Amino acid sequence: MNKKILFFISVCTLVMISCNNKKLTEVVEVPLPSAEEKITVGNPDDVKADKGTFEMIKLPYSYEALAPNIDALTMEMHYSKHYLTYTNNLNKAIAGSESENLTIEEILKKLDTSNDDLRNNAGGYYNHTLFWESMAPKSESQPKDTLALAITRDFGSFEVFKSQFKDTATKQFGSGWVWLITDKTGKLQITSSQNQDNPLMPNAEIKGTPILALDVWEHAYYLGYQYKRKKYIDAFFNVINWKKIGERYEEAIK
Repeated sequence: MNKKILFFISVCTLVMISCNNKKLTEVVEVPLPSAEEKITVGNPDDVKADKGTFEMIKLPYSYEALAPNIDALTMEMHYSKHYLTYTNNLNKAIAGSESENLTIEEILKKLDTSNDDLRNNAGGYYNHTLFWESMAPKSESQPKDTLALAITRDFGSFEVFKSQFKDTATKQFGSGWVWLITDKTGKLQITSSQNQDNPLMPNAEIKGTPILALDVWEHAYYLGYQYKRKKYIDAFFNVINWKKIGERYEEAIK
């Protein structure tokens, strides 16, 4: 077995142990390849969850497509290991229960937050699904039309929104997510959540419909940015799929 394969397996093993831990702690000391090593990645279409109620969404771009903002190895490990595991574990958690007949949104809204297994895996599945669709290789630098008007209405300007979103993401302590949501009044708000929680859950500090998701767990950026989370957050704004976010907003306010 060559060095690049050994490296990839060791990284995946370390991080998956972290994600399966009930305390949801992160492994941060990840060995990086030497400059001479070239690591190849696979095809996201080859990744399939075990048979169950929920399926992994098809990644709408290749692992390499978001580079240099998000590197290919991070994308592959994130999608084919973390997301796959959350999907499989969610299906196991709901097998034989009434939740098999519910949408993921209904499961989250009715969630018993003391059920850590369902809470972590349903959240992990939903959050990552939203995250993949929040990005695109070729994206506009700003939203347009209805969403653009709503951002100006609720934040004053796009630049103010951008600054507040980045600030929330930078200050999020430990593992978690940052969201742009539409609350029950139709107003846009920025909020954050710990671990795999999200604004649909009963315990959310600010409840609402998520339309934009940013993963700030270290596994989402550590291979490319190490401890420099702020650079990762800046890079995220280069790949936001504003067309998709706008569609979500219009659906949320119907």
